[in-house]
Amino acid sequence: MEVVLSAAAGDLVSRFFSFFIGRYSEAPCSEEKHAERLQQLLLRAQMVVEEADGRYITNSGMLLQLKMLARAMYHGYHALDTFKCNQLIREGTKEAMSSGSFASYLATPLKRLRANAGVSNHQVDNNCDLQDALLNLETVVSNITEFVILLGGYEPMFRRPYDTLYVDNCMFGRWTEKQQVINFLLQRNPRASPSVLPIIGGYLVGKKTLVAHVWNDEKVYFSSILHFNGDNFHMVETERCTGRALVVVKFVSEVNDEDWKSFYRAVTSISTESKVIIISRMESLTRYGTVKPIHLSRLPEEEYSYLFKALAFGSAHTEDHPKLTLLAGEFIKLLDGSFVAAYSLTNGLRTNLILQFWLSMLKRYKNVTKNNLSMFGEHPSERFKKRCAVDFTNFLPSPAAPLHLMPPRTEARKLPKIRIGEIIENPSLRPKGDFVLVTWESQIPFSYHVPYCAQQQPKTTLRRKREAIISL
Repeated sequence: MEVVLSAAAGDLVSRFFSFFIGRYSEAPCSEEKHAERLQQLLLRAQMVVEEADGRYITNSGMLLQLKMLARAMYHGYHALDTFKCNQLIREGTKEAMSSGSFASYLATPLKRLRANAGVSNHQVDNNCDLQDALLNLETVVSNITEFVILLGGYEPMFRRPYDTLYVDNCMFGRWTEKQQVINFLLQRNPRASPSVLPIIGGYLVGKKTLVAHVWNDEKVYFSSILHFNGDNFHMVETERCTGRALVVVKFVSEVNDEDWKSFYRAVTSISTESKVIIISRMESLTRYGTVKPIHLSRLPEEEYSYLFKALAFGSAHTEDHPKLTLLAGEFIKLLDGSFVAAYSLTNGLRTNLILQFWLSMLKRYKNVTKNNLSMFGEHPSERFKKRCAVDFTNFLPSPAAPLHLMPPRTEARKLPKIRIGEIIENPSLRPKGDFVLVTWESQIPFSYHVPYCAQQQPKTTLRRKREAIISL
């Protein structure tokens, strides 16, 4: 009997160790298979999304399905990049144990890793995220057969040459919202009066960019395009336009109902086929809309991550720069979803794909964030939203005096201008006194550049413009 029990116990122990060893030896292989499968699905999803972006889609159900596909795609890209970065971290941990040379580069990610639950637990979580992203994308892709068939029946859009030349000249994402605005502008007004579309969203989420991108579409034609704000929108009564007009009005505060009625009558007198687009952060202004409003919010983390990496690497492949890909994740955490910060920062990173340069830029941004949190108790992005001064002293090399990013002033037009890349490469070029710091410039006619200003003693009087000044 004892011999039988001993043999049975030995067999159970043997099977347990075989199962244990097999499970953990197959785990990496399983992760690799999931990553490979996810990569294949992402190629299919990307193909469909890009094709849909080049069509005039009028079906609201298809627009909703397109939005779901895009979200699943960006989630997949984020999970795949996270998996690759974790592989790099594991390799860096092993190398750091033997030489320590890689430890300094991975210091921040490894500290965060150890603060959580260790490398092994992080790997399990990443595997779960990889599986979730794969399952989600498989589900969405499996249901797009009808979508692809119907897509072929919609009219293709005309593409300008520069739409594919420069990644920073195209509006990123917002496919559903863009199609909704185009459909609004192309449809005839159901009543004998102008239709009104409210576009509501937070600070710098792309409301004006969305409208600017749409009205440059070849099918969107108006005899006149008028721009107003809450201070001068009553001046539409003085306009002498003929034909259909597109009236874009931006409100930053509440509007009196009687003033709105007077404004609406004036637009109607121009043409009953005119269109009005309201741009505002105030939900209450949706009461003036004649169609369902469009709400814009900040991009989800996965989508913003994709945008940042596309801007930062340009035509280069992230697979060729694994260390920079890991650093990109650190930048994304610091920028807090800011479009302006992403475009301005990546404009420099893209032209210098060198590890030491990226580390230097990361250190500067960390110092700026740390100083503003220490001085004001707020993240720089929150300071920008409130139109408050942002301490920028530690970003530029060896500053001779305190430096503050400021919202624009009327006299800023007379100040000297300098690009941020020029002043980083050669600090001696920094003008004396106040000056305009241009952080990013678009290369196509209808886009804009984003300048900021700096000064030593920030003033409290602010103006609402898409600019700022630098004063010393």
